[in-house]
Amino acid sequence: MPQRGNLTLHLVVIVGFLTLCPVLMLLLGSFMEGFGEFNGLTVQKYVTAYTDPGLQEMFVNTLIFTLGSATVATTLALFLAYMNTRTNIPFKFAFKVISIVPMMIPHILFCVSWALLLNPSNGILNKLFMDLFGLENAPFNIYSLWGMIMVEGLLDLPIAYLILAPAMQSFDVSLEESSKVCGATNWKTLFRITLPVLRPAILAAIILVIVRSLASFAAPSVLGIPGRIYVLPTHIYRMISTGFSADYGQAAAIGMSALAASIVLIYLYRYLTSESSRYVTISGRGFKPSVIDLKQYKYPLFTLVGVLSFVLIVLPIIVLLYASFLPYIMVPSLKAFSMMSLQNWNEVLSDPISLLSLKNSLMLGIGGATLGVMLSILVAYVIVKVRTKLSGVLESLSFLSFSFPGIVVGVGFMWFFVQTPLYGTIWALLIGYIATYLPYGIRPMSSAFVQIHASLEESSRVSGAGAFTTMKRIVVPLLIPGIVSGWILMATMFVRELTLSVVLSRPGSEVLAVQILRFSEDGLWGQLSALGIIMIVISSTLVVVVTWIGNHFSGMNVKG
Repeated sequence: MPQRGNLTLHLVVIVGFLTLCPVLMLLLGSFMEGFGEFNGLTVQKYVTAYTDPGLQEMFVNTLIFTLGSATVATTLALFLAYMNTRTNIPFKFAFKVISIVPMMIPHILFCVSWALLLNPSNGILNKLFMDLFGLENAPFNIYSLWGMIMVEGLLDLPIAYLILAPAMQSFDVSLEESSKVCGATNWKTLFRITLPVLRPAILAAIILVIVRSLASFAAPSVLGIPGRIYVLPTHIYRMISTGFSADYGQAAAIGMSALAASIVLIYLYRYLTSESSRYVTISGRGFKPSVIDLKQYKYPLFTLVGVLSFVLIVLPIIVLLYASFLPYIMVPSLKAFSMMSLQNWNEVLSDPISLLSLKNSLMLGIGGATLGVMLSILVAYVIVKVRTKLSGVLESLSFLSFSFPGIVVGVGFMWFFVQTPLYGTIWALLIGYIATYLPYGIRPMSSAFVQIHASLEESSRVSGAGAFTTMKRIVVPLLIPGIVSGWILMATMFVRELTLSVVLSRPGSEVLAVQILRFSEDGLWGQLSALGIIMIVISSTLVVVVTWIGNHFSGMNVKG
């Protein structure tokens, strides 16, 4: 027990530093006169930031953007979850996988692909519609608030789906059957019985999407900045990246608003998910949810789900691959195909900054995810197996960082790193990544630990093994599925990370997402697309290799 107590205390210190350090430095920095100066307190940064004439418009844009994105994502997730879990739609297994796969596509690439399709000057779909219907002006403008909402809603759809699908699947058939016996149709049963009972899960999905869209930087930067539509993350980014001198004090002052809103929302989300137990409608074994026969709507709805899946996964990759071989964007035609070449690929693979960003992202993805998973194993072990007040504090600290917007955490860490030799190095990015994405490693680990019976550890300790020996020889081999899931989540997040990187990266510590954003700002769509395809291949390769390794070791454990 003393060993466990020491482990818990050490982890509270480590996770507390990672979680609270950027918050405290952000708060302190918001009262400082200049960046890195700690020689006096002032409220001038708050006065200047919150009396900005454009602040009201920015807050209104942020409100519309977050609520709109949450509405789009939750509505689509409800539709997909209902189709996949409660109906006889064909290829249900494939659509379940497709609903989650978009999490593997880097957000910035997804946004860029829609910019290539619907930008008003030379968007592929816009040009196609103009040629087909003889239009003088482009019918769509992705550089708008509705464009940002649509793309962000599609990006956040998997998050909402992962919350709604399990709740939808565990719904008690007797409630719906009672409604139908009373003469209600499938539609009335859906709106009067199913959706009201699912209210906690729906509200939880909406709130979590609002939190993620509030922290989103890809869609607001790629689609909002060209259209001069600023939301909170891009407003902060503009403060620290434009003009003759960046104003980190004002950025910190505005960031406190985002931080406070995110923390309130994330704890409201936790309250709603805990309240969902009041709405439990099934218990015991042998339960099987009813399957609704779609009848004549079966294949039309199948087509609709198929089109949505195509838009979510296939279309972005096809557009990027197509654009990577062209000197400039044009509608697919014989002329376009005749102009294809490897020039963009050659330029990217011979560009020193692109190669450096590739190297840095690989190092952060592989090394950072490994360190993050090691820390996640220890934290999850203490949270699940060590039932003390201190372990409860550790759980709260580990979950808290999930609510922090990346650009706000970046500004907080910037105030800290400027006082250390880590400023402007790749190690600053590594610490920031682990601090921000630690919950993504802890959650799979916690689920895995719950399934390991305490008698296995007790037998090891009775035989004289210590806590670390028990973990190494007994616990870790049984955790391989959770380790693989956590590593994949963290590695893919690290490789594609943009929001934190735009604040912390400096010359010499560029990463893939930042280099892609620079290509986007310079209008180098061909080079951007080529580097984006490389980014997707790296993420997919990491997933395949680690999954194979996990299956291999799991097989060895089963044989043992």
